[in-house]
Amino acid sequence: MRKRTLGNSGLQVSAVGLGCMGLSYGYGPAVDKQVGISLIRSAFERGVTFFDTAEVYGPFTNEELVGEALAPFRDQVVIATKFGFDIDPKDGKQRGLNSRPEHVKKVAEASLKRLKVSVIDLFY
Repeated sequence: MRKRTLGNSGLQVSAVGLGCMGLSYGYGPAVDKQVGISLIRSAFERGVTFFDTAEVYGPFTNEELVGEALAPFRDQVVIATKFGFDIDPKDGKQRGLNSRPEHVKKVAEASLKRLKVSVIDLFY
């Protein structure tokens, strides 16, 4: 598969990426966890190296799914996730937007844990 460089970052990604939102959110019920893992791993086997998720998808469960699916080849992929949402941790409902620095830091720390990674490649 062809590769692209993202801006001036030096991050090399496949020309085709996989947006993982629909596995946990937005288009009906979430897929079975093993089905989601299989789909993500099949994409990787076909040359996809760029995977997009967000804390708001699920909420929270999509990052967990992506992290588990990509763990065996973490050093060969680029994971993007997003911040800026104010999500009630008790009921998972979005209360609005929040991009205050202290909230972004809290979201980054939580996303690192859910993705089971030490670095978020692209955080926006």
